[in-house]
Amino acid sequence: MSEPQTLLAMAGAPSAPPALAESAVVMIDAQREYLDGRLALPGAEAALAEGSRLLGAARQAGRPVIHVRHKGRAGGLFDPETTAYAIAEAVFPVGDEPVVTKTLPNGFAGTELAELLAGLKVQNLLVAGFMTHMCVSSTVRAATDLGYRTAVIAGACATRDLPDGQGGVIAADQLHRAELAALADRFAVVVERTEEVPA
Repeated sequence: MSEPQTLLAMAGAPSAPPALAESAVVMIDAQREYLDGRLALPGAEAALAEGSRLLGAARQAGRPVIHVRHKGRAGGLFDPETTAYAIAEAVFPVGDEPVVTKTLPNGFAGTELAELLAGLKVQNLLVAGFMTHMCVSSTVRAATDLGYRTAVIAGACATRDLPDGQGGVIAADQLHRAELAALADRFAVVVERTEEVPA
């Protein structure tokens, strides 16, 4: 039996991520809810550290950075009146970096993200943030529908344990790996670290 291939590989698509010099960075939901709130994720601090390296590289290269944050309801997750809503210090916006506020998993749904990217005239995205299986995945899949070429920086993403619906639990690291494999099949090039992105 032959080794499995991704649909991207079968189609002859490039296996390398787009160059930083031709991309915008989209940092998704890197908020304190995932760091020290009710949805604290295993590996969140390490992911934020890698996210900080990604932002540092983009800023040094003069590339655009867009932050996406999730807004919840009062008393719930991502309550805008609490510190859980705040973007984590390690990846906090600087200067005039825009912050897009969303209420659904997909960062394009009901937001100005598409308009911001159109104004930047970029077709390549470097994506990081939380959670791998939820808002990162939803946004990357939507980006494909909109014609963007995307790379996901796996080390700058994280997720959480989930019930499997059969009385068991899918561990966060397994879910993270499986979701990245699903994205790499058709929707994105996946690399582990920022340094793997060509300048």
